[in-house]
Amino acid sequence: MADLPEKTVSDSRVQISRLTLPEHANPLGQVHGGVIMRMVDEAGAICAMRHARRPCVTVMVDSMTFDSPVRVGELVSCEASVNYVGETSLEVYVRVRAENPLSGDVTHTNTARLVYVALDDRGRPAKVPGLHVETEAERRRWEAGAERHRRALEHRARGQSTDE
Repeated sequence: MADLPEKTVSDSRVQISRLTLPEHANPLGQVHGGVIMRMVDEAGAICAMRHARRPCVTVMVDSMTFDSPVRVGELVSCEASVNYVGETSLEVYVRVRAENPLSGDVTHTNTARLVYVALDDRGRPAKVPGLHVETEAERRRWEAGAERHRRALEHRARGQSTDE
């Protein structure tokens, strides 16, 4: 990967926001989890593509937690940043917040970690730039991502899924 210059976390960070409408919700006025999951994947994929400067596809949703509901009329924001990069894969962390645009109240609603693979012009895995971490928090996320990546490779080598 020497021919690809390293990038910082801030080089590829992305935030997308969307106003939630009645068609996004259940009869209780809460936004469907699938709507949030789609936004999370979109933000994560854009972040991965910004880092790799290549098309990236979702390989795995490593974790997705829902801490509080999003209600119709709230502005949902997904902020995505790269945690870890392998040779062709990227782990992206997405933090989701809901804001009441009238009161200004902001609630952390959920978080997710997703893994993407960069693709070359033939649709095969392509090398990605390294990640230069600049803060202690970024270093901790990098180390945790490296450990998850190592475990996933070990499980794959033994023919096991990562959830066994």
